Formats: sequence, C-alpha cells, structure tokens
Amino acid sequence: MVSSFVTRDGSRWMPKYLAAIDGATCIGCGRCFKVCSREVMHLHGVDDAGEILGPVDGDENDFGGELNRMIMVIDCRGRCIGCGACARVCPRDCQTHVAADTLAK
Repeated sequence: MVSSFVTRDGSRWMPKYLAAIDGATCIGCGRCFKVCSREVMHLHGVDDAGEILGPVDGDENDFGGELNRMIMVIDCRGRCIGCGACARVCPRDCQTHVAADTLAK
C-alpha cells in the first residue's frame, strides 16, 4: 500500500479516486464531466424503470422515446488521478471517493 504522496513543493497529499456515483441521486447536470480533464465519466440515459440505456452522444438521441433522465456513469475508472475536482462541483454530493492508501493493489 502507498503511505503518502507529495506535491511538487513536497507537501503531503493523498489522492481520493472516484469509486462510485449514486445514480438515484445524480441529476445528470454534467458539472463533474466538464471539470474532469481525464474523461473518467460520461452521461448515460436512463429509462422509466431505472435501466441505463447507454451513453448520450452529442446528438439529441432519446433512445427511441425511452429516455426519462440522464445520469453520470464512471466508464474509465483507471483514468482518475484523484484530484477531487468532480466532488467539489457536484451539487448533489452523489459521488464516493476512496483514498489511494486504502485501495488494494
């Protein structure tokens, strides 16, 4: 396990990686996506039953009329660098982050 990380100036820092997004709480506002430079997550459509339909592309795809709402889904977990920018902009506090020192290698 990793005991600590340091910044360029030598300050101690512990990355907290994005581990989960609560789909019941997420409103699909996209703020986290906009601040993430690593494309860790993307908007996905959800139907009335709560089933994830797939990624929402740039087009106005309503998944054949099945689209009820949108949520953010983690689809590239390994790209997260643990900066925490996504958590700072989330208006619903729907994300779970895990400190790097608690992750099993």
